[in-house]
Amino acid sequence: MYKGLIKGISVVFGLSLMVSSAMAQEGHPLKGSWIGEWSGNTALGDFVLIVMDWDGENVTGMINPGTDNMEIDNVELDTSDWSVEISADGYTIDATIQSLELPSRALVGSWRSRDGRGDFEIVRQ
Repeated sequence: MYKGLIKGISVVFGLSLMVSSAMAQEGHPLKGSWIGEWSGNTALGDFVLIVMDWDGENVTGMINPGTDNMEIDNVELDTSDWSVEISADGYTIDATIQSLELPSRALVGSWRSRDGRGDFEIVRQ
């Protein structure tokens, strides 16, 4: 009887370690690859890919890595309401983090540049 109880406690303890370890590896809320749309962007098209990283002090990254890439100039994150402003090469993205507790969180808001403006929504992959 005690063997079964000890085995059950061991399994529960092991699973709780795995869950807490997975949550600890989540990292900065903006880190990762994000895919989505910035609707109405006639200069670059509606689809957008953003890759962001956290170096311990700043969020850095690239919008549309490849031939049309734009290095991110600045990222401002306001943790009081989880709003985000991303600036890159004349573009400004104003968004709010949605579903923060999920790995597949989203940034939802708008974009603007000298060429236009529109809705913005990307999901972390």
